Amino acid sequence: MQDRLATGRYSSLSITVHWLTLALLVGVYACIELRELFPKGSDPRNALKMWHFMLGLSVLVLVAIRVVARLLRPAPPILPDPARWQKMLAAAMHIALYALMIGMPIAGWIILSAEGEPIPFFGFELPALTGENEALAEQVEELHGTVGEFGYYLIGLHTLAALFHHYRVKDNTLLRMLPGRSR
Repeated sequence: MQDRLATGRYSSLSITVHWLTLALLVGVYACIELRELFPKGSDPRNALKMWHFMLGLSVLVLVAIRVVARLLRPAPPILPDPARWQKMLAAAMHIALYALMIGMPIAGWIILSAEGEPIPFFGFELPALTGENEALAEQVEELHGTVGEFGYYLIGLHTLAALFHHYRVKDNTLLRMLPGRSR
């Protein structure tokens, strides 16, 4: 742990899970956007929706790993130390991102459950979180769509903040999370 703090880098596990989570989120968003290219009820559209569900649930699994990794090994310090308001803004952004990555897969799971649909997960069928309830499914689906749109902005702001810190502030914010880099 001392070496990691001295180099100012996250653990290899945290770095790997971070970038794998990004890849899954790209897949989740790509599947839901690309489904619109196909007619309702068509095999390609249904396949993209199934992959959307499975990749979304995979994000939930990775977030669980991320949380455990973060509890076991706190974040390395940002050098030079940012202003208090920046730390508070960064904490709020991370809370929002974690809420997105936890809440959205659970919401999707609730939607499928309330619609009485199977919950696919790479050859397994997960148990329903609720009984069939069309009104609940519609309400959660509307929320899921709205929060999903908001997710684009959260992810974009997170990316812009990392780039701002790297190129403008010139601190180690981005370097702490890049794979294969050492100080």
